[in-house]
Amino acid sequence: MLGDVWNGARLDLDAYLARLGGPEPELAALHRAHLRSISFENADVLAGRPIALDVESLQDKMVRRRRGGYCFEHNLLFAAVLERLGHRVTGLAARVLLGRTGDLPRTHALLVVDGQWVADVGFGGGGLLAPIPLEAGVGVAQGDWTFRLDHADGVWTLRSRQGGEWVPLYDFTEDPRSPADYEILNYYLSTHPASAFVGRLLVQRTDEHARHTITDHELTVATPDGPPRKRTLTSEERDLVLRRDFGLELPTATGPAPVASR
Repeated sequence: MLGDVWNGARLDLDAYLARLGGPEPELAALHRAHLRSISFENADVLAGRPIALDVESLQDKMVRRRRGGYCFEHNLLFAAVLERLGHRVTGLAARVLLGRTGDLPRTHALLVVDGQWVADVGFGGGGLLAPIPLEAGVGVAQGDWTFRLDHADGVWTLRSRQGGEWVPLYDFTEDPRSPADYEILNYYLSTHPASAFVGRLLVQRTDEHARHTITDHELTVATPDGPPRKRTLTSEERDLVLRRDFGLELPTATGPAPVASR
């Protein structure tokens, strides 16, 4: 896909780079800086607010107001950035696995850059820290994490090395998706009662060593090896952790009340 598909011309690139701390405008550096600076979160979905995917709205929320977002928000903003920088960006759709099987829909957005790199700054299940080559069977270390793409019968599968096993995160085909395709998926995932993003707070950030996740009031810290560490937060503790560890001041940090600390 060429041209202004992702509306990169409407992006305030300087403001975006400032939000990330001024990294070099190079693919891998931008990818890492985006994940470090902008958390995955669904507070607006939880509050029933419409999720707008136009570049102006994404930049207002995630850059100016220093919020986060979920996969469509992250990756459409990132696509606009890369397009503005002269990259060729193709949107794809993935089927999230994470231990699930069966006839699962392809509801996750990811990107292929310049026909050779898989980029994804919006996966809430502990995904890539940096782009990886669109090549099968090549293990790529990123901090303590290691990722690999497998390919069979036209389907790519992204795996993460965890606990000595290659855990499938999601699979995808190379059929391109447009912003209009994501609008439909976005509406379903942000409104349907069966969506995993409706009815509970989800916040996530992955760094070189661990994945930090808040689900309602439960904080989980997971590493590539060893069992995850979990504890229940009070509402006050959660607000503190959101500010300190996720860089978020959510307008309403809602969700079910905690049951007990452990």
